[in-house]
Amino acid sequence: MGLPRLRNISIIAHIDHGKSTLADRMLELCGAVDARDMRAQYLDSMDLERERGITIKLQSVRLDWRDTVVNVIDTPGHVDFGYEVSRSLAACEGVILVVDAVQGIEAQTLANCYQALEHDLEIVAVLNKIDLPAAEPDRYAEEIQQGLGIPAGEILRISAKTGEGVADLLDAVIERTPAPDGDPEAPLRALVFDSQFDQYRGVVSSIRVVDGELQAGASVRFLQAGTVHQADEIGVWRPAMTPVERLGPGEVGYLLAGIKNVGEARSGETVTLARGGAETPLAGYREPKPMVYSGLYPIEGAEFGDLRDALEKLGLNDSSFTYEPETSLALGFGFRCGFLGLLHMEIVRERLEREFDLSLITTSPSVEYRAIRTDGTVIEIDNPCDMPPGGELERIEEPWLLTSIVTPAEHTGTLMELCQSRRGELDEMSYLSPERVELKYRIPLAEVVIDFFDQLKSRTQGYASLDYEPAGYRPSDLVRVDVLLQGEAVDAFSTIVHRDAAYDYGRRIAARLKELIPRQQFEVPIQATIGGRVIARETVRAYRKDVTAKLYGGDVTRKRKLLEKQKEGKRRMKSIGRVDVPQEAFVSVLRLGE
Repeated sequence: MGLPRLRNISIIAHIDHGKSTLADRMLELCGAVDARDMRAQYLDSMDLERERGITIKLQSVRLDWRDTVVNVIDTPGHVDFGYEVSRSLAACEGVILVVDAVQGIEAQTLANCYQALEHDLEIVAVLNKIDLPAAEPDRYAEEIQQGLGIPAGEILRISAKTGEGVADLLDAVIERTPAPDGDPEAPLRALVFDSQFDQYRGVVSSIRVVDGELQAGASVRFLQAGTVHQADEIGVWRPAMTPVERLGPGEVGYLLAGIKNVGEARSGETVTLARGGAETPLAGYREPKPMVYSGLYPIEGAEFGDLRDALEKLGLNDSSFTYEPETSLALGFGFRCGFLGLLHMEIVRERLEREFDLSLITTSPSVEYRAIRTDGTVIEIDNPCDMPPGGELERIEEPWLLTSIVTPAEHTGTLMELCQSRRGELDEMSYLSPERVELKYRIPLAEVVIDFFDQLKSRTQGYASLDYEPAGYRPSDLVRVDVLLQGEAVDAFSTIVHRDAAYDYGRRIAARLKELIPRQQFEVPIQATIGGRVIARETVRAYRKDVTAKLYGGDVTRKRKLLEKQKEGKRRMKSIGRVDVPQEAFVSVLRLGE
C-alpha cells in the first residue's frame, strides 16, 4: 500500500452529536457491510454500549473510498472516556470534528478540538443533523468560527441519519488530511493503541505501523515487556477481522501472537522485529491518573480469585483503571480500584458483572487526598480508613478541578449558584455567542464526583455541558466520619467529607441504616462520629417478647421476677452479641447516587 493512497482519521465530538451514526453511513457508502447485516451503531460491539446508546470503547475500521484506503476510528464522547480519544489521536493524521447543528459547541467539543490541535492534526469540521427542523447551521458555523477559529466557509454540512453530504465529507478528508509519514526501509516499529482478550485466541492487539513492515509469521519483540512472540496472524478490521500477509508504514490493523499473559501487550507498547528490530520504543501514552476511588468486593467471598482474574483481563481492554488488593472487616477481601469518573466506575462494575458473571458490592466513591503529617512526611489517601489520627496531622489537602461549563445564557445565574454551593471559585466567564456562555470554575473534585452532573442537567433542562481537568491540590478543613454499630466501627461506611457537610452526612447515613438493619434481640445504637465525638445517633429497638403472657392473676412479684430475668438476658446478649448487618444494607447504603 503506497503512503499517498492512505488516510488515518478519528471521529471526535461531544456526546450524542452523531459520531457512531456517521460511522454507520460511511460503512454503508463504502460497501464495508452488507445491507442485510447492517444495524444502527454497527461499530458499538458491546451489549452495554447498545443498551445505553453511548460509545465506551474506541473502534477502528478500514474503508475503501475512490482509490484511497481510509482508516476510521470511532471514539467515545463522554468526559470519563477522554483517555480513549487521546489514544486514538496518536494513531491519526487528521480528525473529523462533529458539531450538532441544533445544539452547537459543547464542552467536550472544545476539549476534543484542543486535544487534536495539541497533536498537530488536520481538523475537518462538520455540522451534523441539518435534516432536523430545529437545525441552525449558519448560526453555529459562525459560533465555530468565533470559538475555534475554523473558517465558516470550510465547515461541511451533513446529515449522518439520512446520509446527505457524507460522500462530500469523505472527499474532503482525502483532500485535506495529509498522508502518513513512515520509512518502509527502517526497522519495524508499531504502536499498540488498544487491546482486548479473546478466550480462544489470546490477546488481540490493535496496532498502527509507524516504520518498516510487519509480515505474517514474523518473530516479533515487545520492547517494554521484553518478550518475543510469533505473529500468528495479522490483519485489518473491515469491520470484521480480515487476515492480510503484510502491514506497511501508516497502516492500521491487528496482531495475534498467542499472548496469554495480559500484561505483555498493554496500550502504548512498541512492537518490533526480534532480529534486526528497532532499539528505541515509540513515545506511547501518558498514563491516565484515576480521579475516583472505590472498593470492589465479591458478595460471595469464594469469588475473590475470579474477581482478580476478571480485573486482569478487563485491565488489558481498559488500561485507564487501576486496582490493588485490600481487606475490609465488614466485607472481607476485595480490591481498591481507581477510575476516571463515576460513569467509568459504573461501566467497569457492570462489565465485570456481565462479562465475568460476578456479583459485586461497590463501596462509597472517594477521591485521593494528600495528608501531611507533623513530621513532614506526605501520604496519599484513597481509602478513608488510611487517614492518620488528628494528632498526627498537620494538614490535609484535596484535589481541585478546572471545570468548563457551556450553557444557554438564561441559566447562568442558577449554575453560578450551584457552583458556589459546591465551594467553587469563578475563574473566567466568556460569551461564545450572544445566547451561549462558557463558565470556568475551580471546584473541589469531591464536590463534583457524586451528583454535580445530575444537578447541572436538571437546572438547565439538559442544555448545559461539562468538561474538566485536574488543577492541583489545596489545603482544606476535612474530617473522617466513622459509623459505629454497637460501639464497633464499620470500615465500609467511613468517608472523608468537608467539616461543614459532616453533620448532614452523619444524620443521613444513621437514619438510612436504622431503616435497613433488622431488629435484633437487643437494642442497637447507630452512631456517626468524628474522632471520638458523636455527631448523630439513631437506635434500632430490640424485639420485645411478652414473657408475662402466660401469667394470670397471682402475686405481682412473679411478674417482676420474669421481667428482671428478661432484662438481664438482654444485657448479657448485648455484651456478647454481634449486630447482623444484611448484605442488602451494604448494597443499598453504598449504592451510587444515593
